Parts: sequence; structure tokens; C-alpha cells
Amino acid sequence: MATIEECRAALEKLSDSMQHAEGDVRTAAALDRSVSCHITDLDVTFAGRMAGGRIRVHDTLQGPPREKAQIRLSMTGDDLVALVDGELHFAKAWGSGRVKLHAGVRDLLLLRKLL
Repeated sequence: MATIEECRAALEKLSDSMQHAEGDVRTAAALDRSVSCHITDLDVTFAGRMAGGRIRVHDTLQGPPREKAQIRLSMTGDDLVALVDGELHFAKAWGSGRVKLHAGVRDLLLLRKLL
């Protein structure tokens, strides 16, 4: 089972990848939105902001998200690490319910390019 530190490192790695993206992926990464990522097996939520092509985690909270972020992810720590490392395909994980993504329709259309 991934640790809180490994999950935070995975989010940092994702943020680094987003910053170096090009084309349509760069457009999706340039959104300015509040974000949360609930790690279900650890019952921890990383809350922050996606802006300027990066994800900045401001808080690590015990339990589910306290506020409704504009972009909300929910998954296990192992799935987060596997997604970021390219070992788990987002569409398959989302389709099977392993990863949950909630956002507005416009954001979902842009995020599909990123994920």
C-alpha cells in the first residue's frame, strides 16, 4: 500500500509532467481550478489548486474532502502511483470505477486530453 509521502510524490511528478506538456495537453494543464484528490485506502485528501500548468497541494487533510473542489479525484494510493508511473491507463481505471473523477462538463472535455 502506497504511503502518504509516496502519494504526495506522485502528485508532484504529475505536476512536473503537466508543466512540460505541449499542444492540447498544455491547454488542459493551463486550467485554473481548485482540486482535491481523496486517497481512499489512507482516508486522506490532498487539496490544492491547478494553475499555471502545475498542481500545488496546499493541505493534506484526514478524511474525505471538506470542501467541494472544482476537480475532484478519488482512488487508492497504489492506483495514483500506478497512474502517474504509466502502469495504469486512466480510461480503463475510470471505466472500471477504480478512479473517480468529478468536474464540470467543459473541464471533463479538457481533462480527457491531459489524462
